[in-house]
Amino acid sequence: MPYKIMIAEDDEDIAELIALYLENDDFQVVQAQNGKEALERFEQMNIDLLIVDLMMPEINGYETIRKIREVSQIPILILSAKSMNQDKVLGLGIGADMYMTKPFDPLELVAQVKAMIRRSYRFSNLGQEPRSFFLKRGDLVYDPEKMCVKKAGKEISLTAYELKILVAMMKAPGRVFTRLQLYQVISRDFCQADEDTIMVHISRIRSKIEEDPSKPKYIKTVRGLGYRFDDEAA
Repeated sequence: MPYKIMIAEDDEDIAELIALYLENDDFQVVQAQNGKEALERFEQMNIDLLIVDLMMPEINGYETIRKIREVSQIPILILSAKSMNQDKVLGLGIGADMYMTKPFDPLELVAQVKAMIRRSYRFSNLGQEPRSFFLKRGDLVYDPEKMCVKKAGKEISLTAYELKILVAMMKAPGRVFTRLQLYQVISRDFCQADEDTIMVHISRIRSKIEEDPSKPKYIKTVRGLGYRFDDEAA
């Protein structure tokens, strides 16, 4: 069954262009012209990935993402003309997994969609451990069969990218990961601007696993180098 992609975009020409390229790669496409319509269709259908513009009528992209993140962890890609770093940080901070700016290359967009689908829905194929293996670090437990992390027995709500980053670090306690290395956990491509992506993901992970994110006991910052998962937290 083909993956179902929703395009929330009020510019019909752009939406049709994206749909044309996605359908050419055998994706099933659902279109919405504003955030209100996107949320209604999201409730009615099983959507596998969302491509969303930020500047839409009725309900904007930011609010659309917030509402979807309340109930789902599907991959979300922002496609926006807003190209400032603070826009990207804000978009990722409210729950998006990737941020692309307009004008854009449709082939690059499709490649990014394929990569997000592959990483989000085939994550279990990447692990080498038996399905019954539980990875424990302090009060954090990773269950590869359910692909979830629990803290003190309670499941933590993580996006697919947050899960991949956290599990990679849990598997190598004490190792210092550079931002490049962490970005390569979720993507094969890297550019300088994408350092912001990792900073936002780390911040969001800390807010979910740390008692006090300002004084993290698990994910420590190694100045000038990157981040380290501290096994001494156990």
